[in-house]
Amino acid sequence: MAAVAVEEPEPCGSFRRYLARLGALRPQPGAERPDGGRRTELHLLFDQLISESCGPAPAAGPSPQDVCALLAQACQLVHLDQEHLVSKVCQLIHHLLNRFQVMVDEQNLNFLLSYCISALKQCSSWTHVEILQALAALVYNNGPKCQKYLPDLLGKTGLLVQFSDSAQPDVELRRAAVRSMANLCLSVPGQPYLDESYRSVCFQTFLSVLQSSKTSDVDDITFCMLLQNALKGIQSLLNGGKMKLMQTDQIGSLLAVLKKCMFHGLPGLSIEMPTALYPAPLPQYDKRSPVKQEQSEPATFKQTGNRRKKSKGKQKKGEFGEEGKEDLGDAGNEAVLGADMLKLHLGDVQNSPFSDPRTHASDVAHVPAGKDHLSSHYTSWKRISSSESEYSDAEGGIQSKMRSYQANVRQGALACFLSAIKSIEKRVLYGYWSAFVPDAPGIGSPQSVSLMTIALKDPSPKTRACALQVLSAILEGSKQFLSVAEDANDHKRAFTPFSVTIASSIRELHRCLLLALVAESSSQTLTQIVKCLANLVSNVPYSRLKPGLLTRVWNQIKPYICHKDVNVRVSSLTLLGAIVSVQAPLPEVQLLLQQPSSSGLNNSGSATPHRFNSEQWRKALPSEGEPPDNPAGCTSSEPCWLLRLCVSIIVLPREDSCSDSDANFPSFSSVYEPCPLRLESLQVLALLVKGYFPMAQSYFLELGEVACRCMEEMDPSIQLHGAKLLEELGTGVLQQYKPDSAVAPDQRVPVRVVVTFWTMMLNGPLPGTLQNSPHATLQTSACDALSSILPEAFSSLQNDQQILCVTLLLGLNHSENPLVKAAAARALGVYILFSCLRQDVMFVADTANAILNSLHDKSPNVRAKAAWSLGNLTDTLIINMETMGQSFQEEFSDLLLLKMLRSATEASKDRDKVKSNAVRALGNVLHFLQPYHIANPRFREAIEESLQALISTVQSEATMKVRWNACYALGNVFKNPALPLGEAPWTTQAYSALSSVVKSCKNFKVRIKSAMALSIPSKRECYGSTEQFCQIWSALVIALQKSEDTEDFLEFKYSASLRTQICQALLHLLSLARSTDLPVIWETIRENGDAIKSYVLQYLKSGVEENEAGMHTDLYERERVLKGAIEHLGGIEKQLEGKARVRVSAYLEDVLANHANATELTEA
Repeated sequence: MAAVAVEEPEPCGSFRRYLARLGALRPQPGAERPDGGRRTELHLLFDQLISESCGPAPAAGPSPQDVCALLAQACQLVHLDQEHLVSKVCQLIHHLLNRFQVMVDEQNLNFLLSYCISALKQCSSWTHVEILQALAALVYNNGPKCQKYLPDLLGKTGLLVQFSDSAQPDVELRRAAVRSMANLCLSVPGQPYLDESYRSVCFQTFLSVLQSSKTSDVDDITFCMLLQNALKGIQSLLNGGKMKLMQTDQIGSLLAVLKKCMFHGLPGLSIEMPTALYPAPLPQYDKRSPVKQEQSEPATFKQTGNRRKKSKGKQKKGEFGEEGKEDLGDAGNEAVLGADMLKLHLGDVQNSPFSDPRTHASDVAHVPAGKDHLSSHYTSWKRISSSESEYSDAEGGIQSKMRSYQANVRQGALACFLSAIKSIEKRVLYGYWSAFVPDAPGIGSPQSVSLMTIALKDPSPKTRACALQVLSAILEGSKQFLSVAEDANDHKRAFTPFSVTIASSIRELHRCLLLALVAESSSQTLTQIVKCLANLVSNVPYSRLKPGLLTRVWNQIKPYICHKDVNVRVSSLTLLGAIVSVQAPLPEVQLLLQQPSSSGLNNSGSATPHRFNSEQWRKALPSEGEPPDNPAGCTSSEPCWLLRLCVSIIVLPREDSCSDSDANFPSFSSVYEPCPLRLESLQVLALLVKGYFPMAQSYFLELGEVACRCMEEMDPSIQLHGAKLLEELGTGVLQQYKPDSAVAPDQRVPVRVVVTFWTMMLNGPLPGTLQNSPHATLQTSACDALSSILPEAFSSLQNDQQILCVTLLLGLNHSENPLVKAAAARALGVYILFSCLRQDVMFVADTANAILNSLHDKSPNVRAKAAWSLGNLTDTLIINMETMGQSFQEEFSDLLLLKMLRSATEASKDRDKVKSNAVRALGNVLHFLQPYHIANPRFREAIEESLQALISTVQSEATMKVRWNACYALGNVFKNPALPLGEAPWTTQAYSALSSVVKSCKNFKVRIKSAMALSIPSKRECYGSTEQFCQIWSALVIALQKSEDTEDFLEFKYSASLRTQICQALLHLLSLARSTDLPVIWETIRENGDAIKSYVLQYLKSGVEENEAGMHTDLYERERVLKGAIEHLGGIEKQLEGKARVRVSAYLEDVLANHANATELTEA
């Protein structure tokens, strides 16, 4: 036809021409239907449009408006009784929208959807597949705009519900309906999602599709596409609908179908699944498909010339050997507790040893002898290449296509599982642990399937990587679940404890992942295996397991440090970092770090590498041709292998032979190793220093030099990690010099070395980084590093360097960046405790002003750090008051003190993180005040406000830490003799608040601190009136009786400490009591004497026990206080003789006598 003319080069022009032609074909007014000629024209026009839309995509497509206008006009021209034209127009919708990725506007969408829905209702069934394909293209990413059509599509008798029903005989039709439904479930950001009722309908539909079995009349590829669409639908519901899977039956059914689809078409597996998985493994789900006897027995092998060995058990096409994969022998043990057994057809194993030194059999499985017959026959495994396939070319092409579709199903199921993991609470998910994570099979047990089955046996590298991603997601956050694992003791019981079962699963996971590591050829999948191992290592309680697991991982990962792929190298370092950070320090890891390097190093006899000698650090790297575990030529005096490896990667020029594979990293053009590799090495070094400082301290100055060199580089990320390494080195020294440190003085880094270290830093890049860096995170890290200096070393620095540190920090405290300002405020809080600085009144004043400035910052983090530093600064005031006396107090500015009091009072009303330290500071300042401060009218109001703030904080419902600090602060206030304790109105409120807390606070630590505060006043008049004194006494007696009452079992461990503190407080009160206090005291003793007596005896007895245990409790001090109270009360009662029959002293004498008798009996 002349009308179908030459195409214009521009697709937009071409489309406009088609639009014009469609416009010309509009029916004349009054015409009911197109005449024959017009119908033929439409057929030809649609054919041409469809053929064009199937060709290669043009550089610039037509505009969405033109596409929508053309489709709307086409539908207007085609009546629903012209079914061939309806079919073509629907194909056109499907092709054009997909080809040009067009989103239909709302007006055209309404028209086209109405047209498709009417067509489904009116046209013959043969057109329905094309109509549904058009519908799927229309609703794709348009779900929120389709609300008014949902009843027609997803209602009880909705079209999609009917067509996707399991009773639907036409699978193509069912697949098209499921695809439309899945597209409706896609979420659009910022738009409302499907209503719950529709979500439920879709979920059940997808679930029933996945539960259905393929019938013989259904094409394999069509069935795969049906499953894929259902999996995509469920994934959309889980992701877009933020669906939370709560019901056990819903979770169980979904996990069962996902597990079934995870293995769909996996060569060599025939698997039966129950309709649901249950949180506990149940025997009725422990099924296998019937397997012929000769197939289930170990296959025998024979060899003829050069041909592949074949098993006697004849294999069907599509099973393991022909699928380009074979059974990995020892890997066949990957198992799962409880369900769905498979038959594993033993594939053709090529018995050729590895040529690659990375895969030595000694490092592969580490399975006890006799556990797996294959491991003794074959030292290696490899995947059979597709060139060894026995298919003919044509048959192979079909099979290859089918395998590709089956792999897509498995990948879809794993992607869906990944979304499901995010939608299920971890504690619920771990109930299904045994269904997806391998466990060591029992003797004679059939092999069962798990995620590791896919990771080890799937022919598709992408599918293997997906399985490992899912396993990683399950392992992430599993620390609490795995913490029960234990197999350090041999359990000889009639049953296997849960702890041993989990330990067995952990061991099997290690074994299988190490097998996968050896067998894997794809670099991307290899990276996932190593990442998965790192995730596993980070969550396993190795201290509760028999040693050896980490040694195997350590030995087997070493060669991958030199892998040609940079991502593999980086993830290998991540794994080594996980090993040195998990539950550090572990004895097993200490031994690994102490082992000499395993790369056949020359014995240079040089243990400490001063000034990086290139050759010396190079020795850390295992050479390609050498076995990883040959310690020949190494001496124990050599540096730690891992430390040398990391330093060599960070500071030495790269060797092309080690890392010539990945041109994605710009730094490959530079002289050093790729940046990600160097960053990971720096992180591993920092973790090594943090967890195993005694090992790293031999190279303390050298590591400091590494940090210096990194901070001198141009790359901010390298500088940042250099600063973090510096901070870890400083913190390691600080830990050694802590008062409670177990490190012997002669084992610590000498102070002179620490001084040399910090002199190097301050003469190096650190000051410049702090002053000039445009990168706030780097400045923050450098600030944290500067705060990790050892006080003893700081005092030995040169005066100008000390001034430099202080000046830098005071300057950074005015930074506009909240991260930097917070770090500076914290660092000042560290420096204020240095003995050489805290006595300098000018430094204390400058620091106080800087901290008070930060305390009013708009950033909560800055205020929290400033409050902590203010607490430290006020601790310093108390130390100076006790050591320097009046001179410091007089020199310190009254105005600044008042400012501190007011700022701390204001901060005590802030959020809890600020409040906890603000109340600590208040207690210290109120303790520090002198009589002339208290008499000063300017202070009076501030003091009253601050005391009210403390009292209200004690009574508040704030966190435990805040209330604990508030009780501690009130105790500090009571230590100041200049305050009118016992006379001022606030005294009654303070005692009342503490008395209430000691009786009823849920947290025992807060009760202990309140009892301690109540026992601080040293004079009877400080407790006020008789009524007030007796209220405190009664509250303590009640608290003593309630010292074991708690709803929280975790608090119970503090009950003994609480009783000790209350007994001390009661005896303190008795030693101060007046004659007017005795009647109430005696009344309490008459009512509760036996209980009090037993607690006091226990208190005295615990003093004996603690003394024997070497806890240095002053036993005689406890007895002395009791005797002092008896003497004091005896004197008062003598004066009262005849006036009142009060014999409290006699009661206490009886307690003391009982204690003496019990002690004599114990000693005898």
